[in-house]
Order: sequence, then structure tokens, then C-alpha cells
Amino acid sequence: MNSQELINLESQVLLQNYKRFPVVFEKGEGAYLWDKEGKKYLDFLSGIAVNALGHNHPQLVQALTEQIGRFIHLSNYYHHEAGILLGELLNKLAFPGRVFYCNSGTEANEAAIKLARKYGKINLGGKNQIITTHNSFHGRTIGSLAATGQPKYQEDFQPLPGGFVYVPFNDLAAMEKAVTEETCAIMVEPIQGESGVYPASLEYLQGLRKLCDEKGILLILDEVQTGIGRTGKMFAHQHYGILPDVMTLAKGLGAGVPIGAMVIKEELSGVLVPGDHGTTFGGNPLACMAALTTLKVILEDQLLEKVEEIGGYLWSKLEELQKSSGQIELIRGKGLMLGIELKDIKSKDLVDKAFTKGLILNAIGEKIVRFVPPLIIGKEEVDEASKILAECIAELK
Repeated sequence: MNSQELINLESQVLLQNYKRFPVVFEKGEGAYLWDKEGKKYLDFLSGIAVNALGHNHPQLVQALTEQIGRFIHLSNYYHHEAGILLGELLNKLAFPGRVFYCNSGTEANEAAIKLARKYGKINLGGKNQIITTHNSFHGRTIGSLAATGQPKYQEDFQPLPGGFVYVPFNDLAAMEKAVTEETCAIMVEPIQGESGVYPASLEYLQGLRKLCDEKGILLILDEVQTGIGRTGKMFAHQHYGILPDVMTLAKGLGAGVPIGAMVIKEELSGVLVPGDHGTTFGGNPLACMAALTTLKVILEDQLLEKVEEIGGYLWSKLEELQKSSGQIELIRGKGLMLGIELKDIKSKDLVDKAFTKGLILNAIGEKIVRFVPPLIIGKEEVDEASKILAECIAELK
């Protein structure tokens, strides 16, 4: 079947809960995708910050092929090497502690919520309130949705679980005021991704760490989007000189293979015991091998340094476009997680126009465009994207 025939069939057999672009992709290589008709696209979305190594990375393909030849799934009743070695490496890269595997960022955040609630029960006299921030995004399952500080995602699914309080992001005074005798944890993203790429300030995250220490409550950092090298550090909190008590990961961790993880400090290792929490597919050998290989490639190929370099180069090209076009209000973000806020042009119009020219971007809201290309991206691809972007803005002005 050709692309249109497949799209027509999709409309009849799949739930129509996504607004998909009119394309059927056939293959990928590095930072590029090709559709069934052979058109080439430069991918600056990378599966929404998932395809950290781009498409069809040879080391990842080889590792997964070999793992498939051994076994794919065992269940968590048994040990397997990839999961153990991945946990060891995550602890070395993050902080000494323990790792729980799941299948997505939403699930990692659900695990963190459950851990915080039980910690409050057994260590804080039954405290169970978790403070999150306005415009946060922690997932779409009922618990993580309740933690998400955006009513537009919540209103059709009420009643949601209680025990969550929302305060403005980057407002330390508001957070200090919100902490009560019922609070067991604070949960924030180092950079709010889904609401427009808003980084936390240094003073804010350092202040949250101090506040949690003073109150004896947990600091949970949702690094689902910011983790695994996206910002130029392995984890975004490393820019701020702090350590969380709990960190959640997903997206880039498996470079396209679904896996999530919760990393906790050693002091919390006894909170969740057998029977408290689990998942059938979480931490399966294939997903763990994908994550282990991804981390090894990032380290061996020095991609963290490359992300800082290319992220800075992308920022400079966006600044040039800001000056020449007069249509970019703001640029923000870190590393290869950047956003631009537009003046007169709508983000959807710009993203749609870029798509017709073979550049894949992401519109957030009415005015913000997000750039989360693969970590392997080079200056040549940035130049190509910048050229297309300039053409699109000129045509839309």
C-alpha cells in the first residue's frame, strides 16, 4: 500500500487520539527519515527527545539483535545481566542508590509518587501531600496526571486523586509557603518541557534542595525529558550542583526502546518492599540492553561534550535568525533542548511549513517551537535546519 492508502486504513482501525502528520515513514538513518515515497526529512524532534542516538545506530542495532537472539523477556522473578549492569552504571553516573525499572516516564513518576507517599507514612507520621508546579507535566496516567499542574489535561478526567498542591514554577517563596505539616515531597522538572522549555533558575533548584533538607521531605526531580545527556550533562540537575532524593528517567534512556527508571538514594532503599510495586514488562532484557548500550555510546563517543558544543552552535544560529527575521521573541533552554517563542507567526504554521520542506519540529501551544534533535546531530544538520527555518519564517511573515 502507498502512504495515502495506509493513512486511510489507519483512520478506520486506530483510535483517533493523535493529530498525526500526513506521512508514513519507511526508514531512518542518523538524523534523517525517509517516507514511503522517498522524501527525506531532517529530524529535529527525535521522537520527542527519545531517539538519543538518532535512527538505526549501528551499535544499538547490533546489541539489540544479539539480545533478541538470546531472549527478550523473562519476568522480574529472575535475574539477568543487562538489568544488573545497567543499574550499576546508572548509580555510578547519578548517585549511589537503587534503581527501579518500568516502561515509560509516566510509570517512573507513578513509582516516585507511591514511594513518596509510603515514605511519608512510615517516616513522617503519615504525611502524604506532594507539591508540584503550575505548567508542569508528569504524565497521563491518573496519578501522574494529578501531579501535572495543567488543568487543560485534567478537566475531562475528574475526579483525580487528591493530595497534590500546585505553585508557580521558579518561585521559591511560593514553594516555601506551600510546605505544610502534611507535605512529604516536592516534585519538579529541572526544565519544563511540555509547557514551553522553561529552565529552573540556579537559585530555585538549590533553594528547593535546602528547603527539603530543612523540612525533612523528599525532593523528586522529573528528568524524563531532561535526562540522558539532553542538556549537555548526563542529568540536568548536574548543572545546578545538587542531588535529588528521587529522579525519574525515560525518553532518551532506551534511544527508542521503551524503558523508564526511578533512581533513589540509598537511604530510601527499604521503603518499597516486595509486593508494594511492580510491572510485568519493566526492566526486560531487551529494554535494559538498549539503555545500557545507549549510555555506553554517549560516554564512549563523548556525546555530552558534543551536546554542549552543538547546542551552543544551534543557539547561535537561532540568535542570528532572531536578529535577521525579527520574528523570534525569546530563545531558552539548555544543550539540545531549546525553544523559541515567536512574535507574529503561530508555531503550528511554522512547524507545518517546515514539514513541507523536510524539517521536523514540534509546536508547543500557540507561539513556541521546540528543538530536541538527536544527540548525534552535527553542525551541518544545524546549518540545514537553520536555512529551512529562515525560509519558512520569510514566507510566513
